[in-house]
Amino acid sequence: MSTDIPGIDPLDGLRAPQDPDCDVFLTGTVFLDIIFTGLDSAPVRGTESWARGMGSSPGGVANMATALARLGLHTSLAAAFGDDHYGEYCWDALEQGEGIDLSMSHTVPGWHSPVTVSMAYEGERTMVSHGHEAPGPVVPDGGPAFPCCPPRARAAVASLAPGRSEPWVATAARNGARIFADVGWDETGRWDLDALADLEHCQAFLPNAEEAMRYTRTDCPRAAAHALAERVPLAVVTLGAEGAYAVDSATGESAEVPAIEVEALDPTGAGDVFVAGFVTGTLADWPLADRLAFAGLTAALSVQEFGGSLSAPGWAEIAAWWQRIRTFADQDPAALRRYAFLEELLPAATRPWPLRRAVPTIGFRHPA
Repeated sequence: MSTDIPGIDPLDGLRAPQDPDCDVFLTGTVFLDIIFTGLDSAPVRGTESWARGMGSSPGGVANMATALARLGLHTSLAAAFGDDHYGEYCWDALEQGEGIDLSMSHTVPGWHSPVTVSMAYEGERTMVSHGHEAPGPVVPDGGPAFPCCPPRARAAVASLAPGRSEPWVATAARNGARIFADVGWDETGRWDLDALADLEHCQAFLPNAEEAMRYTRTDCPRAAAHALAERVPLAVVTLGAEGAYAVDSATGESAEVPAIEVEALDPTGAGDVFVAGFVTGTLADWPLADRLAFAGLTAALSVQEFGGSLSAPGWAEIAAWWQRIRTFADQDPAALRRYAFLEELLPAATRPWPLRRAVPTIGFRHPA
């Protein structure tokens, strides 16, 4: 979230002078996302399809970094950027547009930015990506550099993969960061929790229902969450249209919150936004059910806009939703009570601001 935009600090009252400057650290690959929406069906081989909508925005790890920053968390991102126009655009959008700390990021001369083309239709998406692995940053003095020495942070977000261990995760955990992790599809087909080497450092693990059931050999996502809670302090399983279910093994508490029904324009990045909302609520020490509800709300708001990163909601949009939803005469009172915790977080009147959104092109020479 841009520093000149009035917003809410979800950690207000919890910050102390000895705390790290960074709330959340994350690393990964930044893509330039090009998103086509308004497709009636999947493209058919040998034909040309015209999309009714198009947007472009930073993607990949930028989705979650932007979502965290727009919720008021001091966010630090370590990533490689190409020295092409795509890379310049992504760097500017994240640093100047969102106020994300890129001091641990670097530009790679002669390396082109990775690109993802996403096609959204029927509530789903199909993606085609291209890119090459970036070389690491050059350290002139020969001293330690990322990933060995991540910055001190309240939390860090990691993406786990079978058979892969990221040295920075253990270092961040030793330095006091709470590690939140998601996971991708296991291409090996083994679905072995022991192969997720960094899981032992995680405070929270947030797979989707299919991933959770495969890793735990269960046929119920709620049973999977309880099984995962035997391995991590906090297990959160996303249930798609049904919402999310979480188990806190430290307290024995479990919670389930249904999803908010919305008409999805583009689901790109919704999972990242969910994680960002849950991280925010956890660092703010909210009750477990409130954290799930808030994460689901932010994800629901995000799918109503183009793109992954620039679809993430800010506090003004959350406030606007809360004010509007209460005007519906047929609103379920129980559903309203589920989100009543927002009343204490949001100011009486929040002035909306035009958040930066995905647009069909980049680099206009004159203001549109």
